[in-house]
Amino acid sequence: MNPEASPGSLRDVPTTGRPVPEAEPGLVERWRSQGGELVELLSRVRERCGGVAAFRLGPAPTVLVTDPQAVQHVLARHPERYVKRSHRARVLIGDGVLAATGAAWKRQRRLLQSQFTGTGMRRYEQRITEAARTTAGRWGEYARTGQTLDVGREMRRFALDAIWRSLTGHPLDDGTEREVGAVAAVAAALPTLPADVTGAQDAVAADLARIDAVARHAIEAARSGAPGPDGPGLLRVLIDAATERPEYTDQLIRDGLVTLLVAGHETTATTLTWLYLLLDRYPAAREHALTAGGESPAQRRQALQALIHETLRLYPSAWILPRHATEDDILAGGYAVRAGTDILISPYLTHRDPELWPEPEHFDPRRFLTPDGRPTHPGAYYPFGLGPRACLGLQFALRESTVLLEHLLPVHTVAFHSAPTKAVYGITVRPDGPTPATLQPPRRP
Repeated sequence: MNPEASPGSLRDVPTTGRPVPEAEPGLVERWRSQGGELVELLSRVRERCGGVAAFRLGPAPTVLVTDPQAVQHVLARHPERYVKRSHRARVLIGDGVLAATGAAWKRQRRLLQSQFTGTGMRRYEQRITEAARTTAGRWGEYARTGQTLDVGREMRRFALDAIWRSLTGHPLDDGTEREVGAVAAVAAALPTLPADVTGAQDAVAADLARIDAVARHAIEAARSGAPGPDGPGLLRVLIDAATERPEYTDQLIRDGLVTLLVAGHETTATTLTWLYLLLDRYPAAREHALTAGGESPAQRRQALQALIHETLRLYPSAWILPRHATEDDILAGGYAVRAGTDILISPYLTHRDPELWPEPEHFDPRRFLTPDGRPTHPGAYYPFGLGPRACLGLQFALRESTVLLEHLLPVHTVAFHSAPTKAVYGITVRPDGPTPATLQPPRRP
């Protein structure tokens, strides 16, 4: 079948399937006239039509998938039928593993897979812990002096330190932190960049130059053979690959480094920022996590991880996952999808479905501590994606978040001076605005 075939009408479906319910045109027109966010339109489409639904922003329909069985069908069971054609951050990450497709993606994924599971993760345990200790020391000084801090910036600083140590073997220095700040600037600009690659690159050329300079310096240092104080890092894996794999040019090594840098700190920092904002609104959740299990470290850690998982339920690392149907197919529920159809999968909306998650807007980490507290279908909770293209850094992100909470949560209560009231839906779902706060001694029940 022709992968570029037009999906045409939703009524023009394989004879074994039935049409996907389509939202009425007036819904889209009202959304456009109100200048709303895409997430608002998708929420309305799901509410009107269910977990497999269609809408039209142009001549051809786009299918929104939030039903757990359909999510698993697309992402895990038949990823070859639903491909990732591009990545919004390609201007930043180039041809790294997040943006790569086909054989190139498989080669990069295979190279990096072992670094983020089992034995591979143990290589980075001490580096993550040192980053957490550095943050804890800084917070101790903030608490002593009463200095105001920005929680979002602190979380980015910690996560960047953890991934930088893991990549290079060196702790994060002020100069590197300042230059890598260009990553956040490019990421924030992505939704407004021109559609063509050249125009997008020109719009953020200065920030890309800063990022490239940091990457070039790190690669040269790693090639020199002088490891950092923590030993060689993950960057060394990319450089060593170039000796056996001709596709690992200097450009691809750069793209791989920047991809790991972006994926390794932006999502974790955002999750931890949301977590502290949620604890400010639900202080009992913090006390429950700190008292869970009594003297049992394992149960305490499980309770801390429940805080992280519930935060990821409300604000998943990737709120939307675009795919493209390469052939005719039948989704769960018997809905037919034509080759050429664009698919939007939204963890954000699945995680807020009241039929799956009772009181979905309520922050309740206990969902992840009781056997019947959450839906068991794998397509009902997938903050890092699902299937072969699920995020490689899942275990890394959970580990660094847990370690930081172990260092900070028992010691400090964060008192926000003000809190953002809205979210920004870009690559991640991030708070819209600064998060100034001071640190106070722990509240006692």
